[in-house]
Amino acid sequence: MKFEILTLFPEMIMDSLRTSILGRAMEKGIISARAVNIRDYADNKHHSVDDYTYGGGAGMLMQAQPVYDCIHAVLSQSGGDARAKESDASPSVRQMLDEREKTRVIYVTPQGRVFDQAMAEEFSGVDELIFLCGHYEGIDERVLEETVTDYVSIGDYVLTGGELPALVMIDAIARLIPGVLGSEESAPGDSFQNGLLEYPQYSRPAIWHGKEVPQVLLSGDHAKVEDWRLEQSIKRTGERRPDLYAAWEKTEAAAQWRKKQEKRRKKAEQKKRKEAKKAEQKEEKQ
Repeated sequence: MKFEILTLFPEMIMDSLRTSILGRAMEKGIISARAVNIRDYADNKHHSVDDYTYGGGAGMLMQAQPVYDCIHAVLSQSGGDARAKESDASPSVRQMLDEREKTRVIYVTPQGRVFDQAMAEEFSGVDELIFLCGHYEGIDERVLEETVTDYVSIGDYVLTGGELPALVMIDAIARLIPGVLGSEESAPGDSFQNGLLEYPQYSRPAIWHGKEVPQVLLSGDHAKVEDWRLEQSIKRTGERRPDLYAAWEKTEAAAQWRKKQEKRRKKAEQKKRKEAKKAEQKEEKQ
């Protein structure tokens, strides 16, 4: 998986990506990431990429040509200089994207679809993700129309630039790629993977500040542990994210869980009746 981040602040991106789990994944060659400075494609000596907006209004707008040239260079690069400008004979950005089903250009904007776990899974299946990070009042609409495949937001609020949202999405996507996490079981157990929040987790010591680890987790019975974890996930989701719980309740997994719970309830009632009957018989004998 290749991540290309088009930005005015490349150091901000790479300083974050080189650390911890993603940094190790890059060292192993499992993923690659590069920050490309959009200013390198400005055609003026000051490397300015912004100008006033037509129609007036506060703030500056990132211009179309530097952004277009940057995206074109990234797409057309095959190991040479990424700063090569588009030539008359070369295909357009849209033509190159049409030929590459597994390349997406993501414009980070509060006007886009809200990023979630399902989208992270979708993006983790492509070969190359190009993140376009805006600044100022945004980017000239014309270049967005010619280059962007996906408009994505991380929430209904406004930030000073697209770099932080891009980093958030890269982290969520990259950890789904095989080999990035230390344990292949880590990602499937995360919150949202099955439509529920993750269950509570505990580590040593077994008793801390008078609080004990639930006994089922110390039992060694893996089936009971898994059942407990699912029950806790369901309970936590209902308490903290009723919107997610309502959606989960409509799934086949929820229907299966309800059947299992009903079966357990009936089994417990049968056991209780048998115990009551035994107690009565014992009293009669006495």
